Amino acid sequence: MVIGTTTRLEHATSLLERVVDPDLPFLSIADIAILRDVEVSDSGDVVVTITPTYSGCPALGVITEDIDATLIAGGFRSVTVEVSHSPAWTTEWMSDSAKAKLIENRIAPPDALLSVVPEILCPMCASDEISVLSEFGSTACKSLMVCTRCREPFDYFKAI
Repeated sequence: MVIGTTTRLEHATSLLERVVDPDLPFLSIADIAILRDVEVSDSGDVVVTITPTYSGCPALGVITEDIDATLIAGGFRSVTVEVSHSPAWTTEWMSDSAKAKLIENRIAPPDALLSVVPEILCPMCASDEISVLSEFGSTACKSLMVCTRCREPFDYFKAI
């Protein structure tokens, strides 16, 4: 059976939705908007374009390897991963569902509800009574915060 290019593109895109950010394993590279483009040739070669959250993102190598392995295991014969730094990644690209998943995993999302509530809220108790413990949290893209109401520490995914 011959698979058309559109079907191959849909298949590749579906496979890539399973590739997660190793620092945020509950978010796929599509959720967090690292995945920027997917092209599939008639011969089944795939070119994937990604934009890292930070130019020095230490997870980039793992993400690239996971993309390659996932697509090869999915039946594609050749995979090229291109890293694009322009335009620079921004938290504005993150979907509302990705931000909701951050909250579910006790990470305050970037500007999650700024149209409704113009401050960072504790993902445990929704209090705005928070303090910054460190500008750098578990990864460079997060700050370590503490809620002064419930006293729980949490990460805040920095807005870029």
